[in-house]
Parts: sequence; structure tokens; C-alpha cells
Amino acid sequence: MTSPVLRARDCRLQVAALCWRPVPVPEVLLVTTLRTRRWILPKGWPQPGLSLAQSAAAEAYEEAGVRGEVWPTPMGDYHYLKEKNGVGHPCRVEVYPLLVTRSDRTWPEKGARSLLWLPFDQAVTHVAEPELRRLLLAFRRLQKAA
Repeated sequence: MTSPVLRARDCRLQVAALCWRPVPVPEVLLVTTLRTRRWILPKGWPQPGLSLAQSAAAEAYEEAGVRGEVWPTPMGDYHYLKEKNGVGHPCRVEVYPLLVTRSDRTWPEKGARSLLWLPFDQAVTHVAEPELRRLLLAFRRLQKAA
């Protein structure tokens, strides 16, 4: 019998940037996926020559045109199925918070995705993955405690 829980070796690793800004109320940046237009964090595959944190920061720039201070270690991870050609591929996404200090006017995927800044409590209602919702709420709690 196969376990319903995905083992780490069965998953492909991706990285995501939890892009946030503190004022006036802490907000998180969501972007749409290219194909299904679901709301997600900027994410992608690790890039050769970059650490996982740097890869997450690079995704934030490519997908949303934001730059900032990225945590060197992930705050957590979540799992999802990446659909390709009708087949679901299990992925584990490590999430790296990134304090946004700059937003550029142009970036590689400008026009391909929609961007949305929302307070954390509202952002969780836009995200489909339950594990990602939990991470967003956990990060919000960290910010309130700080």
C-alpha cells in the first residue's frame, strides 16, 4: 500500500519568495500563475550558481520586479502538484521571506502576471494551497510578535 504522504525524495524542489512590506499594515505580494491565473508567491526552480535564498530573490524580481533583503534560511515549506501535460508532478516549495525595499518599473515578466499587495489576513483567502495559507499566517504572527 502506498502512503498518501509524499516523501521528500519523490518531490522536486522549488523556492518561493514571501515578499512583504511593513507599512502601514504588513502586506504580502501575490502574483498570478502564467497558465491558470491562480494567486501564488513568486516561485521557481533553484538556479545554478545561486543559493536557494538567492534563487527565491531572483524569482521575486523576474515575476514581480521587487528586490530586497531575503532571509538566508527558509521559514517553512509547502507541497503542491505542478501540472504539466495533464500529469501532476509533486513539488516541495521552500519559502524565503523577502523584505521588499525596491519595486522596479520594468522586469522580465511584466505584463505576463498580475500583482496584488494584500494584508496577510486577506491574502490567505486568495491562495489555494492550505499549507501555504498556514505559512502566511505563521509569518504574520511572527511580525506581530516582533
